[in-house]
Amino acid sequence: MGHNSGASEVPATRIAKDQLKSIVERIERMEEEKKTIADDIRDIYAEAKGNGFDVKALRTIVRMRKQDANERQEAETILETYMQALGML
Repeated sequence: MGHNSGASEVPATRIAKDQLKSIVERIERMEEEKKTIADDIRDIYAEAKGNGFDVKALRTIVRMRKQDANERQEAETILETYMQALGML
């Protein structure tokens, strides 16, 4: 495991470095956009709350709408079963 001097660096390594840098920079850009989008979503929830909507319920609805009908039905059945067992219904 000797250290290569920069002079003996093969062109392929140079390309890999450029490619790596490009990949990392693209990920960083996306992370920045993701943060911006997350902030925008938070603003929408804040607006909804200001209009009297329950944020926790909205988050649940958004999550449920991502599931397909069968998945949702199964989750609701399990939830109902647990609530019944705990005497909550």
